Amino acid sequence: MPQSRPSIYDRYIPALSAEPSDLPAYRFVFLAGTANLLLNEGSGLEAIPSAADAAELGFEPSRSLYLGTLGGAPCYAAEAPEGAVPPDGTAFLPLRSLYEVLDEDLFHLAGRALQMLNWDATHRFCGRCGTTLTLADRDRAKVCPNCGLSQYPRLSPAVITAILKDGKILLAHAAHFQNDMYGLIAGFAEPGETLEDCVRRETMEEVGIELGEIRYFGSQQWPFPNSLMIGFVAEYAGGEIAVDGEEIAHAAWFGPDELPNIPPKVSIARKIIDWYAEEYGSPTDTPKTVDPDTFI
Repeated sequence: MPQSRPSIYDRYIPALSAEPSDLPAYRFVFLAGTANLLLNEGSGLEAIPSAADAAELGFEPSRSLYLGTLGGAPCYAAEAPEGAVPPDGTAFLPLRSLYEVLDEDLFHLAGRALQMLNWDATHRFCGRCGTTLTLADRDRAKVCPNCGLSQYPRLSPAVITAILKDGKILLAHAAHFQNDMYGLIAGFAEPGETLEDCVRRETMEEVGIELGEIRYFGSQQWPFPNSLMIGFVAEYAGGEIAVDGEEIAHAAWFGPDELPNIPPKVSIARKIIDWYAEEYGSPTDTPKTVDPDTFI
């Protein structure tokens, strides 16, 4: 199994309130109602706009949250109002398309910014009494000043699994996938089940087969809008493929030299499939992929 990637916390220190700094702040600015991130021309850290004040970017943000520091510089998540015009030399670009423009730490930090903005926009009022929520002092949370209910940023855990049989991998085409793309079996965890239970249930529901050993692969935050993807590799144990006809339109076993169109590198699905192709294939096997702008 692959080694874990370096932690984002090697460079990034989360915090709730900003300390005085002489460094311009990095601004992870998203256009309201979208996952489109404001970027400078260029790549890597230089692509993230920096300014002492968000108004220097040409518009007043409709919401802004402090994220902490990156290399000592303060970082903010900000939302540009609907219809905001990007300054000269910048553009709003879909976050999913930026995986190879930003390094992985920056991509994940941008994802954190997007999730925080979504949480701030969708948790404005108390679900118990309807009172306007306020930011907590000591936690990344919102608190009701009337009844005391706390609301934390929402995470929706989902499993995604490579199923292996005799050196082949099971790939499935969901009805909503574009470009005839095939991916892995995935689904959200339900209350009362373990992640392994979820892997077995989703597999049985979607393709009707039983699993043997299940091994952890890795995880990925997926901020569209608030998922945490937990990857596994599982061994086939029995049964014939029988797709549900609702979520899954077709599924089949594929060898490493016969892979169909697969998800782009931005996804943990692709990381798992690439691992499989490397472990079971020859050096000349080159997986086909879809454009990340059309990946759903």
